[in-house]
Amino acid sequence: MGITTTGGIIMDVKKINREQLVPILVVFELVLSVIFIFVGYLTGNIYFRGVGIGLLIAWVTGAIAYYVVGKRTAKP
Repeated sequence: MGITTTGGIIMDVKKINREQLVPILVVFELVLSVIFIFVGYLTGNIYFRGVGIGLLIAWVTGAIAYYVVGKRTAKP
């Protein structure tokens, strides 16, 4: 990242391919679901717990899909 003479910001954007991004998003979804469930139990708010459970279900289905697609597209 650099600053031009006109005051604009130039960002060096690296290309992130899908194989690198998907595992990061799967782990992020798990962490986010645990945080929502934890906050829901601390505050006694059923809505936070519901969001956490929904994210947990999405995490499980995403992890299964990532595993199945990863096995299918793996190069020998």
